[in-house]
Amino acid sequence: MRAIRAGDNRFTFRFSGKEMHTKGVLKEFERILGKENVFSEETDLHAYSYDAAVLEPVTPALVLRPVTCEALGEAVRVCGENRLPLTVRGAGTNLSGGVLPKKGGVVILTNALNEIVEINEQDLYAVVQPGVVTAKFASLVESKGLFYPPDPGSQAVSTLGGNVAENAGGLRGLRYGVTRDYVMGLEFFDAGGALVKTGARTVKCVTGYNLGGLLVGSEGTLGVFSRITLKLIPMPAAKKAMMAVFSDIRQASETVSAIIADKIVPVTLEFMDNFTIRAVEDFSGAGLPVDAAALLLIEVDGHPAQVEEEAARVEQICRKMGVMRIQAARDAAERDKVWEARRAALSALSRVRPTTVLEDATVPRSNIPAMVAAIGEIGKKYDLLIGTFGHAGDGNLHPTILSDRRDAQAWSRVEKAIDAIFEKALELGGTLSGEHGIGAAKSKYLENEIGRPSILYSRRIKAALDPENILNPGKIIGG
Repeated sequence: MRAIRAGDNRFTFRFSGKEMHTKGVLKEFERILGKENVFSEETDLHAYSYDAAVLEPVTPALVLRPVTCEALGEAVRVCGENRLPLTVRGAGTNLSGGVLPKKGGVVILTNALNEIVEINEQDLYAVVQPGVVTAKFASLVESKGLFYPPDPGSQAVSTLGGNVAENAGGLRGLRYGVTRDYVMGLEFFDAGGALVKTGARTVKCVTGYNLGGLLVGSEGTLGVFSRITLKLIPMPAAKKAMMAVFSDIRQASETVSAIIADKIVPVTLEFMDNFTIRAVEDFSGAGLPVDAAALLLIEVDGHPAQVEEEAARVEQICRKMGVMRIQAARDAAERDKVWEARRAALSALSRVRPTTVLEDATVPRSNIPAMVAAIGEIGKKYDLLIGTFGHAGDGNLHPTILSDRRDAQAWSRVEKAIDAIFEKALELGGTLSGEHGIGAAKSKYLENEIGRPSILYSRRIKAALDPENILNPGKIIGG
């Protein structure tokens, strides 16, 4: 990668219709970050022009890579002083266009800020920088006999800063909650580069406004994380995983509701339809039953006696609901093989067609059967391949539309199907997004869910905290 030189006159930032000669700004960035961490080559810029959402790429003017939290704050300060729009990027796994930069703006990478500062085994918390990879962190925590439950599907590459910005969920969200449930404190830079601290390392803290609650899930629109304090919990003593095979997709979806209605809250309660099962089996060779109309992958954990009791109750409910067969994993290796296959669902489906659109419409758990049926009907209506899988236990489904964006006619049907999926989710009392965020992809639908007054209220908060609108502009609430 070639760094921008301060003498280069051909680079111009554009913001709010104004142009700014870059010589002084570039020299300042190079002084703060080092020339080797200021990038402008077209190939480098293109690499940071998109995320995992199916949206048009947007090329930034600069990419910055701070290697210390102090340098991060200084970079934010320079952007603020010069009214340069900035978008923070972790691993770029975002599925809603949340890390698409503003044209002519700046992308700030956090992958060099990857220090696990502290794991406190006595008080059960950890302090991390935003660029720490989720799975690496979870593995280190587990090696100490502790547990960090949030496990987004992209955890092998996603970073904790991105998880907090998106309030990421995962397979274990049903029992253990999502990222916000584990954020104890934050240090972040405001739009002017000032360091703001909120929360504590104590179990209880009601000091000041709950700024952490505001920042978690704000998708980089209100601040730039520098340190995150996360709650840890004891590792469960026992766990048991089961696979329930159904010949009818409605039976499988109704079984989800029946398990929850029986006051059982598994760690995971995952759903896969036949199309997804076949794609995953072709991809992974995990031994999934390709003749099944649908699968439920279920895991319970806790005290050994509790695990055996709940597993027996789950099996009883599945048989009552008409399951073809149900089998428990014989050992940890077999359990892990099945769960890895489930985590590979998106990768497997993405091989089927050139364009993959993964959504996360979420409904109350009792409406899972109705939502599963509606997705099937929408696929037929618009003549589209849709594989459906997801965290059925918490109502979070991932209808995955497989198409080819280069085919204008087919893509028009895809867009209509997306509209229909969101409309149905809201009709059933659900939400536009359970874990992927709103970003740029879903902002046009937001008013349908929360109403115009809520959007205007949010915009007033944004305007007060970021008056020049430099922090990831255009995301969530538009503008």
